[in-house]
Amino acid sequence: MTHWLPLVPVILAAGDAPEQNNPFGAMFMLFAPILVLYFFIVLKPQRKEQKARQSMLSALKKNDRVLTIGGIIGTVSNISADGEEVTLRVDDNAKIRFTRSSIQKVLSAGDQPADAGGSDKT
Repeated sequence: MTHWLPLVPVILAAGDAPEQNNPFGAMFMLFAPILVLYFFIVLKPQRKEQKARQSMLSALKKNDRVLTIGGIIGTVSNISADGEEVTLRVDDNAKIRFTRSSIQKVLSAGDQPADAGGSDKT
């Protein structure tokens, strides 16, 4: 009769069936590291690049040599009062108006266009 006495804790524990885990919790634990990696690999560098571009555009001033998104190289001759339009002097008498966001980068003195070596073969 005493054979079942050691099995009492096992029988009582079997009555308390564990609750099923929430499948969304497991899925979150799977995707959380992926989201963290996405932030550090994609979003953080993109924000840094946007801040650098914004500071470059806000520091734009007259007589800066710039390259537009369309590939036009010119010198800033005027910036509108609201700061949204930039007039570039492309040639001696040619002036073109652009939006400020069309400026890709400000060229330094060392930056030269690809065909500036005087290799005009016409």
